[in-house]
Amino acid sequence: MDSAQEGSDASVSEGPGAPLDASTDAAVVVSGDGVLIGWTRAAEALLGYPAAEMIGTFAGRLLAMPRDPIRVAGIADRCRAGMGWSGSVPLRRRDGRPVEVDLRVSAAFGIDGRECFLVSARDQRRRWTADPAFLDRFVTRAPVGMAVLDLDLRYAWMNDTLEHLGGVPRDQRLGRRLTELLPGLLSETIEGLMHKVLATGDPVIDYEYLGWSWADPYRQHAYSTSFFPLLGADNSFTGVCYTVLDITERWNARELLSLVNEAGTSIGGTLDVLRTAQELADFAVPRFADFVVVDLLESVLSTEGHGAWLSDAGPASVTPEMRRAAMSSVREGCPEAVARIGDRADFLPPPHDVHLLTEGEPVLLSVLDPADALWLAEEPERAKSIRRFGLHSLISVPMRARHTALGLATFVRSLNPVSFLPDDVLLAREVVARAALCVDNARRYTREHTAAVTLQHSLLPHPPTGGTALDIASSYLPADPTGGVGGDWFDVIPLSGARVGLVVGDVVGHGITAAATMGRLRTAVQTLADMELPPDELLAHLDDLVLRLSEEKTHDEAAGQNGSASSFLGATCLYAVYDPVTRCCTMARAGHPPPVVVGPDGQVSFPELPAGPPLGLGGMAFEAHEIELEENSLVGLYTDGLVEGDHDMEQGMARLGELLAGPDQDLEALCSAAVRQLVPVPQPDDIVLLLARTHTLGADRVVSWDVPVDPAAVSDVRARATRRVEEWGLGDLAMTTELIVSELVTNAIRYAEPPIRLRLLLDSRLTCEVVDASSTAPRLRHARSTDEGGRGLFLVAQLSLRWGARHTPEGKVIWAEQEIP
Repeated sequence: MDSAQEGSDASVSEGPGAPLDASTDAAVVVSGDGVLIGWTRAAEALLGYPAAEMIGTFAGRLLAMPRDPIRVAGIADRCRAGMGWSGSVPLRRRDGRPVEVDLRVSAAFGIDGRECFLVSARDQRRRWTADPAFLDRFVTRAPVGMAVLDLDLRYAWMNDTLEHLGGVPRDQRLGRRLTELLPGLLSETIEGLMHKVLATGDPVIDYEYLGWSWADPYRQHAYSTSFFPLLGADNSFTGVCYTVLDITERWNARELLSLVNEAGTSIGGTLDVLRTAQELADFAVPRFADFVVVDLLESVLSTEGHGAWLSDAGPASVTPEMRRAAMSSVREGCPEAVARIGDRADFLPPPHDVHLLTEGEPVLLSVLDPADALWLAEEPERAKSIRRFGLHSLISVPMRARHTALGLATFVRSLNPVSFLPDDVLLAREVVARAALCVDNARRYTREHTAAVTLQHSLLPHPPTGGTALDIASSYLPADPTGGVGGDWFDVIPLSGARVGLVVGDVVGHGITAAATMGRLRTAVQTLADMELPPDELLAHLDDLVLRLSEEKTHDEAAGQNGSASSFLGATCLYAVYDPVTRCCTMARAGHPPPVVVGPDGQVSFPELPAGPPLGLGGMAFEAHEIELEENSLVGLYTDGLVEGDHDMEQGMARLGELLAGPDQDLEALCSAAVRQLVPVPQPDDIVLLLARTHTLGADRVVSWDVPVDPAAVSDVRARATRRVEEWGLGDLAMTTELIVSELVTNAIRYAEPPIRLRLLLDSRLTCEVVDASSTAPRLRHARSTDEGGRGLFLVAQLSLRWGARHTPEGKVIWAEQEIP
């Protein structure tokens, strides 16, 4: 081998003279004739050849240099003499890449009588060395502060960087302790850490803290410090070394992120504009400012209009009206405030105008001067407050969200001596931006909720009345604003024959959509009830309507108007018809809770009506159920929100029955008390309770006659009806009653099927009914002047308040009502 490869410069590489460890270095066993008979895993890791591939092959194939048999023979003779050999040799890896290794060949030894050599190799590791002068300059001028302290924690050495960071000259530090230079809790804490390092020998890495420095005495800095022990020749501790780095920017960025995240959880916990504004003020005091005010535009606080204020709404010199929405201070009672919460507060820091609200950037006044001419001229009261309470620094941030100006948030420092810096503006901007989004969400929700409640109230009956058949009381509580307006409704519908229809329902969902759907269903129920449909048929028609509405909604959503295309529009409903003549109440329900009935004796029951499917499923039948009610019975219809307070509907229903079965009292008071006790706090769902106390239309107010199928019988029936009307003291209606009876009875005899019967009822109106066995509905005709007939029903329609027909299992009833003078 080339002798130049032996004994290379030790200052550059570890060289052949460095000790080699066969336990960790690549090692192989070579026979005297150059054949590999042993191969280690380290050799495989270095050169890439597995042992199975190399054992039994010639070792010379590994050299990445021309072969030199003479040199190899000389190395072998040297090793046989017991001296061994080392040097630098290039080898070739399995992938073809050369690798320079430090090679050592051991003295010859025998294995089973066979001459062998142990060859170990190590990849050359380049190392860099520097002269002491260079290292001294590096340590002294490194950007990290360094110091060495003795066992008494007195400064023995420090670099230039630490001198600049601390602001204490080197000659004043050396020989003194940190507690002597910077007395206080912070110095004692740091010395405590150094004592711990000397006691345990364990270093303390990256200890972060806030502190003050003589180099910058008016600004707090953040530092990262590491401490580790110094060891002497006998491994004993000789002192402590520490390094320190100014991490103020990193600390502030982390604090900014932490505060912004905390603001996200602390602000906007409710959908209330004023509470959200107050949460912003409370969050910022005292962690960021000493005094905070939030002023919002009048249009934002109002529930009318769209809540936006545009810059072109008026001249730039005109300030939109704002009101103080929230404030907080480190001083009790916020004495710094010129305006109190709810007062008008049109404050904009001089010389800014309304453009600050609509398009301006945050305002930073690092120094507030109460003697400033602009403040004295435009804000004299605030200038007095600045002087009195030592307000010295201010940030005003316009609150905007979704291109809408909302107001202005102002942060002021007084007790905190540090003025606001540009970095503080970033924090204020981010926190206010989050709060503004929450305020805008609350504003939008409040407007929608108010509109939904207004719509819902406009669609409910005011006030409901049951005529002479029923005493009515009702209670409606809208949902808690956080839950959204629901679609609960009720109605009391006067029907023919002194009967009354009672309905209560609940639309799935919340918001304006639910309230609007409720209005459509209520209108549909009124229309279907006027058609004199029985309860089960009415619910079947209502089910068809909900299906159509659901299909319309799904079509709109699929077209992209509302997002999802998989919405379901459904509702529950209970419809009951009470007849005061027969005391019969016919009911049917569609997935709605059953009614509660309290008898005159206080017995409570929940009639077992067929449940029926909720409206909107389609294809399923509804069943009607009849019950007979004693006079002065109490019937209660309600929505599930009333009885689900404890998440157990059966317990809620039992509790409702107990409350309604209490001592006899005014119906309105009973209704209000029941709702108040069942729902003492706002609930996330609407609540409806409709109470009806039954009355019977006595025999003295109902009279009926069988009518023979003979035109001659008309005069006799007409005369009887006239006499009875006069006996009831309604002589003014005798003539019109005579005409109505004459026309209805004549038509029944002429066109209908027997049996025929005439009935008069006196309640809040005078009703004339003709019953027959025909199912053919009457039709109002407009006869021509030459026609001899066809004017009967037209005459009835002119003489009565209203008229109509209803079908019964036996046939039909033609009726006409007259208003009682």
